[in-house]
Amino acid sequence: MSDGVILVATGAGYVDLAVQCLASIRDSNPGVPVDLFTDLPDAPGVAGFDRVHPVPSTHPRVKLDCLAKARFDRVLFLDCDTLVIAPFGDLFDLADRFALSLAHDVRRRMDLIQDGVHPTPYAFPQLNSGVMLYRNDAGMAAFFAEWKRRYDVSGRDRDQPVLKDLLWDSDLRFYVLPPEFNLRRLTMLDAWEPLDAVPTIIHSHRLLQHLRGQGARVRTLDELRALERIALEEEWRADGGGAPWQR
Repeated sequence: MSDGVILVATGAGYVDLAVQCLASIRDSNPGVPVDLFTDLPDAPGVAGFDRVHPVPSTHPRVKLDCLAKARFDRVLFLDCDTLVIAPFGDLFDLADRFALSLAHDVRRRMDLIQDGVHPTPYAFPQLNSGVMLYRNDAGMAAFFAEWKRRYDVSGRDRDQPVLKDLLWDSDLRFYVLPPEFNLRRLTMLDAWEPLDAVPTIIHSHRLLQHLRGQGARVRTLDELRALERIALEEEWRADGGGAPWQR
């Protein structure tokens, strides 16, 4: 039984982020193999991956074509805007019981995160496809192929509304990861007590904000935490108040 991590990166900016993620994995999980699917096999830092595989295209959602091509039996897929800061521990063992494991998306009050062809209960929102642990077998290959087929015919930019519908329709045995394995808000750590959890995988769009013209390159947790605390205050001010849970 082989375990490993894969990332998919096209274009120099995303490959650079993938290399940064790789460094965090090497620091926190030495010995775990990490492969890259990319269109730039000779880019700086790419040689540090255990293996480099070509992507079939440079479509923004080309990851859907790569997931089943992983060489591992139990696979952890990570978006490029992630950092791994703790050992994975027995995370991969989930794949023995569940075909797919992934976390709920955040911002569940937004229509964007409830979007999908099928109306589903609020309590069944989109799941974030930026961190996925899966069993790499024929069943999951068929699931990924159907996800890609539905995505192609949907005409949507985002793959997560299609994934939500597919999971709702499917009999696939899947598990919802606790937030420490796909931590989208570092400010959550301000409320966690020492025995609550071990933050393991940080997933923040602020790591790629420089690629979107939204700010300077962010490389450290301290930078992320500072930016998120500012954004949190701005979000609550913009919300306008009135909610019983508002501070």
